[in-house]
Amino acid sequence: MNLSSLGFFRSLRKDNQQFAVIGLGRFGRAVCSSLHSMGYQVLGTDVDEKRVSQALTDQLVSHAVQLDSTEPAALKEGGILEFDTVIVAIGNYVEESIITTLNLKEAKVSHVVAKASSEVHVKLLKRVGADHVIYPEHEAGCALARSLTKPAILDRFDLDTENSIVELIVPDEFHGKTIAELKLRSRYGLNMLAVSHDGKFEINPDPNRRLSKGEAMVVIGSNKDINRLPI
Repeated sequence: MNLSSLGFFRSLRKDNQQFAVIGLGRFGRAVCSSLHSMGYQVLGTDVDEKRVSQALTDQLVSHAVQLDSTEPAALKEGGILEFDTVIVAIGNYVEESIITTLNLKEAKVSHVVAKASSEVHVKLLKRVGADHVIYPEHEAGCALARSLTKPAILDRFDLDTENSIVELIVPDEFHGKTIAELKLRSRYGLNMLAVSHDGKFEINPDPNRRLSKGEAMVVIGSNKDINRLPI
């Protein structure tokens, strides 16, 4: 379970079946590949014709066109404005990213997700109307810090600044006990979402299920309560 990826996919419109991705660098290609593999129709675009051709060759997208997204006319001619959700994946080119996002919002695209490369970039994208901003480098840095200080936590998804979903190794103290015996809600204020073994997840596990070393469990609750777990 890759909880960190939930932050991005939560930002997408769930009723959509089609997405446009502007920018086919590493981030854009990863987004296209993930959406396309899940069965969605994906239109990829880039100013670089070689990247467009490569995305088609690698079958990362349903369709791909070469265009300059800083030109409103090009966005219209390329059909980008027909999409309800557009992902601006050109975060390393700040000016182009901001202009593209502004063009999309001025053209009334209902949902624009944009990649940022710095905290200032985040603020600027929000200022011009981005509906959701992804800052991968910041998120990766936070994840690394947590993995170094809390090695028992395998993955984490922040719901907001105070609450999270975490996947963690079953603590030694919990070995051999049933979920009911742990009394997670009354003792820690947490709820158990799943238990995993060998990469397979059991969602909403039976309260009488016993936990074992080597397994992982997924819980939801406040960061303050999660930090009280014996990990």
